[in-house]
Amino acid sequence: MFQRILVAVDPSPARHSAVRLTGELARLAGAEVRVLHVIASAAALATVVPLEDDAEAKAVLDEAVATLHEQGVKVDGALANGLTTQIASTIAEAAEEFGADLIVLSPHQRGSVEALFNPRVSDAVAHASSAAILLAPKDPSDV
Repeated sequence: MFQRILVAVDPSPARHSAVRLTGELARLAGAEVRVLHVIASAAALATVVPLEDDAEAKAVLDEAVATLHEQGVKVDGALANGLTTQIASTIAEAAEEFGADLIVLSPHQRGSVEALFNPRVSDAVAHASSAAILLAPKDPSDV
């Protein structure tokens, strides 16, 4: 069974189902959890533009950590910075550093044309990591 689970969260409502699922799995397995939030930036010409401020990022992370802690899960959290093109590799590197044997992600729905030019983070993480990947199903209440 899984002993170390990394759950990557972002500001989207889909993070709630990923955190809930991670909590259920961690309690069943007695696993340790690390919540990771990557503060994304975009590169535009010679400028790096943050897509989220530090206070918002910390709030997203703290909410997820608190939710898991309330469920009785041994949990810690980490913030990382990365360009939008580096999010998947940042998640994979954090999972390796943590020794995660499972990574939980919330998939984001994209059209096939968009996915062709900008692959899903979940797909890229699966290719960059040796850990098992679990995509949390979307919960209808996460609007």
